[in-house]
Amino acid sequence: MSRLAVLERVSRHFGSGVTRVEALRDVSLVLEQGILTLVSGPSGSGKTTLLSIVGMLLPPSEGRVSIAGQSVEHLTPEGLSDVRLRSIGFVFQAFRLLSALSLEENVELPLNLAGIRRPASRDRARELVAALGLAHRGRLRPDALSGGEKQRVAIARALANDPPLLLADEPTGSLDARSGHEVIQLLHQAAHHDGRAVLVVSHDERLRPFADRLLSLEDGVLRDSAGA
Repeated sequence: MSRLAVLERVSRHFGSGVTRVEALRDVSLVLEQGILTLVSGPSGSGKTTLLSIVGMLLPPSEGRVSIAGQSVEHLTPEGLSDVRLRSIGFVFQAFRLLSALSLEENVELPLNLAGIRRPASRDRARELVAALGLAHRGRLRPDALSGGEKQRVAIARALANDPPLLLADEPTGSLDARSGHEVIQLLHQAAHHDGRAVLVVSHDERLRPFADRLLSLEDGVLRDSAGA
């Protein structure tokens, strides 16, 4: 299997002196192709910080990070942005769809940022929206959608540039049972059918049966979950 993300002895702290907070402590992690990794833990345990470092939205205070075989610590901001755009898809609990754009246009946006123009970008967006069962809703704006539909659009947007690495931050946290199950199935498919490395951080117990690897994070320390 291909190692799509590698963290080596990564730590991250905020502040200094008596206000210093250790968000991550000496974390090592490998994310491999075709594997869905679930990291659970209480609020404030460091889950979002971990995801932000893997997604290169936040640099580590110590340690090394490699994405798709490329060490990222010496990349310029432009270089980091390019790796994120082409190698990483993000899914957030709050969806983060642009309300002024239609479903298809939201999915099309990362393609345009990567230099792909119409008609190719529009065709790709429509293909993804249709694959997630929303072809009949493609011209609607996010306000017209249910929470589950918004999250499916967010997943389509994350997959637009066919990234090998998919990161999801509490992707089912605001969804009902049915919508949450649909989103879990899509993330599972992204790993097992599409061959992506998928990292999900969540406290949602519904995700556990679908994970290939179960980890826990508490007080910034990452461990294999008991029984995993």
